[in-house]
Amino acid sequence: MHRKFGKKDVIFIGVLLGICLIVLGVWYFAGGKQGASVVVTREGEVYGTYSLSQPQTVKIKNSKGKTTNVLVIRDGKADMKEADCPDKLCVHQKAISAENESIVCLPNRVVVTVTNSKKEGMDGFAQ
Repeated sequence: MHRKFGKKDVIFIGVLLGICLIVLGVWYFAGGKQGASVVVTREGEVYGTYSLSQPQTVKIKNSKGKTTNVLVIRDGKADMKEADCPDKLCVHQKAISAENESIVCLPNRVVVTVTNSKKEGMDGFAQ
């Protein structure tokens, strides 16, 4: 039995698509949950955890003590302001503030990730 689409079927599909678009729009524009801190890892090791609520500048140094990246935390966002890598892609990424957002500097092996943890300070080693 083949049934043709009637007027009610078309209306039902239209309403269903409308609901889907509304849900997707709310999800897209509401964004992710605001994070509390950022975790900085360097060469796979945790370099430090820093609060997004306190303005600060974090100089990320390599194992030889040379500053490779500069992370600025301000207005609840973390932004990579400087890097000594050739491509500087991490510097051109937007500031992050929502949980699980990241800034990655592949040449310097630095990753900055927003978390909901409130733990703070140097975790790996003292400078």
